[in-house]
This record gives sequence, C-alpha cells and structure tokens, in this order.
Amino acid sequence: MTDAGPTTESSDPADSPSVDFDRDPSSYRHWQLEIDPEDPAVAWVRLDVDEAGGIVPGYELKMNSYDLGVDIELYDITQRLRFTHPQVKAVVLTSARDRNFCAGANIRMLAGSPHPWKVNFCKFTNETRNGIEDATEHSGQTWIAAVNGTAAGGGYEMALACENILLIDDNSSTVALPEVPLLGVLPGTGGLTRVTDKRKVRKDRADVFATRSEGFGGRQAVEWKLVDEVVPKRRWDETVRERAVAAARASGRLPAEHGVELPPLQRTETADGIEYSHVRARFDRGRGLVEITVDGPDGGVGSSIERVRELGAEFWPLAMTRQLDDLILRLRSNELELGTWVIRTRGDVEDALAFEKVIEEHSGSDWLVDEIRHYFKRTLKRLDVTSRSLIALIEPGSCFGGALLELALACDRQYMLDGTLDEDDSEQGDEAQIMLTASNFGAFPMGNGVTRLGSRFHGDDDHVAKLRQEIGRRLTARDALDLGLVTDAPDDIDWDDEVRIMLEERASLSPDALTGMEANHRFVGPETMESRIFSRLTAWQNWIFVRPNASGPEGALRKYGTGRRADFDRKRV
Repeated sequence: MTDAGPTTESSDPADSPSVDFDRDPSSYRHWQLEIDPEDPAVAWVRLDVDEAGGIVPGYELKMNSYDLGVDIELYDITQRLRFTHPQVKAVVLTSARDRNFCAGANIRMLAGSPHPWKVNFCKFTNETRNGIEDATEHSGQTWIAAVNGTAAGGGYEMALACENILLIDDNSSTVALPEVPLLGVLPGTGGLTRVTDKRKVRKDRADVFATRSEGFGGRQAVEWKLVDEVVPKRRWDETVRERAVAAARASGRLPAEHGVELPPLQRTETADGIEYSHVRARFDRGRGLVEITVDGPDGGVGSSIERVRELGAEFWPLAMTRQLDDLILRLRSNELELGTWVIRTRGDVEDALAFEKVIEEHSGSDWLVDEIRHYFKRTLKRLDVTSRSLIALIEPGSCFGGALLELALACDRQYMLDGTLDEDDSEQGDEAQIMLTASNFGAFPMGNGVTRLGSRFHGDDDHVAKLRQEIGRRLTARDALDLGLVTDAPDDIDWDDEVRIMLEERASLSPDALTGMEANHRFVGPETMESRIFSRLTAWQNWIFVRPNASGPEGALRKYGTGRRADFDRKRV
C-alpha cells in the first residue's frame, strides 16, 4: 500500500493509492470470525472497525463506518467460509459494539476520494454483497443480519444482503438510508433496489424511507418490511441463536468433512506486469492495453474426487480462478489507463476440458466442486462488470473450450486466426480451435440470469438450440465464424495487421463513451435485481458522484458534518 491517500477530487489515477487484496484472518483489523464452539454449523461475523485502520491516511473510521479495506476483509471472510469452513450452514452478521451496528461508508473517505476510487469502492462492495446472497442461494450458507444497533446507509445495505434481518428493540436502534437527504447521493451498494425488489417494500413507502434520514425502527420497520423481526433486548442473544440454529438445520448444504485452506497467492509483480503460476499479465502502457494469458492445466485435471480433495487449493480450476480474480481486482483498481484487456489462453483443449468432466460427474453431489464452479461463475461476473474493453484473441495453442470459452464469450469482441502463424512450433502448429460443452449452456450465468450464449444470440433461441448440437466438436475458425461465435476470422496474412488496427482504433475512442457502450451491450434482455444494481443504479450513482451538488466545493459530501447546508444548483438535468 502506498502512503498517498485520496485527499482531493481528481481523475488522475496517480492520485489513487495502489490496492492490495491479500487478507487472511491473522491480518484482520476490522472483523471477527468465530465458528460457534457449541454448534460448528453456525458462524459469527462481527464488525468492530479499527478507527485508525483506514486503508489510506486522511480519515478516521468512526461509528463502525467502513472503507475499501474493511470490505476487502469481508470478502476474504465470505471466501473462507465457503472453502475453509464448509461445515458452516448459517452465518450471523452482527456488530461487536452495542447500539452501533454500522454507520455505512465513511463520509470523509468518500468526500476526499477521486472519482475512480469511489466508483471502484462501490463496485467491489456491491460484488461482495452479491457474493453473500450467492452463498445463501447456492451454497446453503444462510446469512442472517443481527442488527444490534443503528444501521445507516451502507450499514443497512450490508444487512439487506442477508436473507433475514433481525433488529433489536431498544427504543433507539433504526435502519435508514440517509444518502439522499444528507449527502446528495444515492445508497451506493444496492439499497434502493434491494428495498423494492428483495424486501418488496411498496414504492411509495420506499420513497418516504429513502428521504427520511432518521429511518425507522420498532414495529413500523417490520410493518414496512424493512426488517423481518424486532426482538426485545432481553431476549436478543437467545433469539438470534435460535434463528441461526434453525437456519442451519433447514440448510441444504452438502456434507463436508474437511475444508480447503486458502494460502496466500504467490505472484511476481514488476512495472511491466503481474505473473502467477496459471495467469499472467503483460502491460503495454504505450498502447494503453494489458495482455492477459490464462494457462490451461499441465496434463489432465482428473475427475477423481479424491484427487480434487488431495490437491485442495492447488487444484487447477480453483488455483486459476483465485489468480484470475485477484488479477482482475488489481488491474481494475490500480491500472486505470490500461483501458483494453486482450485475453488469450494457452494449453491443450482436452486437458482444459477435464474440468468439464469434474463438473458433469460431481456438480450437485460434492460441495467442493460446487463451490469451485460458483467461484468461477462469480469471477466471470466480475469480468462482465469491469469497465474495460475486453478483446479475445483465439490463436493456435489456445484452449478456449467449455469453462475457458466463457472468458472469450465475456469479451466485447472475439478474433480467431484462420490458419497458422510462421512462428508456431510443431506442438502448436495446428489451427486454432474452440469447443462448446454443456457448461456453456447454464453452468455460469451472467448477473441478468442469462448465459453468455443467450446474451450473444438474444431473441434467437433456435440458434442457441442449434449450437447445442455442436457440443464436443472441435470448431475451426471458419466453423466458429459461420456459427456466430467469433467477430472475425482473419487469415495468417492479415492477422497481425487486423489485430493491430482494431486495437489502435479502440484506443483512439473516448474511454467514457466506451464504458457506457460496453455496459449497455453486455447486458441484454431481462433485468434481475443484480443487473439493475450494476447497471441502472450504479450508472446514476457514478454520474451523481461527479456532479457539484455532491462532490463540488459547496456539495453535500463536502458540507457534511460542518453544520452548514450544501448549496445546490436547483436545475434538473
């Protein structure tokens, strides 16, 4: 971490600190993770923010408020609960402090941060909240919010990510979304959407709630569906435990004897790139791009579940996914001017497809296989909402098949070489090939609930059905072009020039316009709560963040806590 902090509004990436996403329980400063000693099916996750523990200097994390560093720890907790503590079936999210659950995102941090920092903070926090919901829905780890004090803004949004919300009845604790009346911005991590779509709060009541800074507590919070239950203080501990035990007993989580430890990731970082054992990135700052290569497994993955357990975190699909996830986060936060990501794979298609066999044989019957599949799904979703141009290059020696083909399908364009290149060695001299598998038709849905093939061929279900007939067949560049699976298939004579011109054209366009265009094109068809949070709500929040009414010298974020009102420009735009 650098010593420079977000202190002034700026779009210069040099003004933002470098972010490290490595965490483990021994390094937590803000959270306590405890597996219940009486019932190991229940975990307790308690927020106790170190006021002096901001990820950068310049503010104090008072009143259990949080910044990016707090959320990075929470993300690490969600991952360890799913992989290292698979016996856990219910998770209680609460505060270690009486009468103060969480005050939400730290206002001083938001007011002093450059725009990209705010945007990346909100995006990562959203993804962590969605991961909590994913654990409840798909992993049988039901999250319960035990709100034992006031939950305001992002604090209430944290509770909203849980399946059930219990609120202590102590005549003072409330839930609130005060961003609009106090800060001139929106709840940044899905609050508006979850209140209406998830909690089913009537929209007129949602309007009242979101403009009432003090929020609601007691019976009215239950009546308006803002919480599920209000519990008297005298019965608080007993009731919370009862609800957690009941949730654990009702869980459908698959049995597990031993978890998988998640050791620190090993990487080599230089000014020119980042390299892991299965993933590497090379920076071309002159052209504003990064070349990302994902290596397939060295030999077959193997379908023996005993072998999967033996390898643990070194099992290729899990190791590769952890590395790709980490790389995406680091590039997204620390390399703002590398606006184009060129994605390649290297390896044998058949070896890479061994992961498909594991999914086919053990998905739905083994907890670890399920967790790896859902983790890769979430990492692909992280790629989907990344504000970068994504270009897949499919060349001889690529292994874009099945799960790895999803990387190409997640890209804005796909180019596949028709033929071979002179520099190809004898082992990689065959033509480039891709392969569809059953996993491309539902194992890794996007945030809108649609497969990437379904998004690509939106409204053409007949073509998607036709593609099912191609499962298991090696598809050449001509095949892939005819089937609409790639954007273009230049031959070996034109390949270098076509790719160069395309990348140069991309780099010449407005990054802001590209971000809006790409986000619009990637999510077609129906909306879900998740896609609304990342598209409609996030887009408005990003715009509001740069408006003077929020972030200007006289804006609400700047005036908060000074005793003076913001000076709003009253024109509606």
